[in-house]
Amino acid sequence: MKTNQKFLIAFYAFVAIAAFIATFSQNIHVQGGFAGFLDAAKANAGARSLSVDIALFLEAAAVFMVIEARRLGMRLVWLYLLGGFLIAISVTFPLFMIARETLLAPAAKADAPWSLTTLDLMGLAIVTALVAAVCWYTLT
Repeated sequence: MKTNQKFLIAFYAFVAIAAFIATFSQNIHVQGGFAGFLDAAKANAGARSLSVDIALFLEAAAVFMVIEARRLGMRLVWLYLLGGFLIAISVTFPLFMIARETLLAPAAKADAPWSLTTLDLMGLAIVTALVAAVCWYTLT
């Protein structure tokens, strides 16, 4: 593994740890469970903007993660996405990128072909529906 790859992995680890601390320290104060969290996410225009922004980033990240996982032969990609909903995408996306970077270390995999399974397409459709629901709920 090259020095720049090690640096990148360390950077992703730092972001994941910082994101976990920052988001978890706030999530524990949300009252009313997930419904309370969604209500707080639409408290004002700024909160709605951030909520929709993060939800749409999660959508783009989900597509990227599933395609990259299939292209590189990574397993358990759906656990990263589930964690994105349950913890924070700002935590699980860097963790995914760490796993991806370790697989790319032998450069031969950098241009490997990929294809999506029916379950991948169904899963991405569910992610899309959840993101759309969060956006709709937050903006109404």
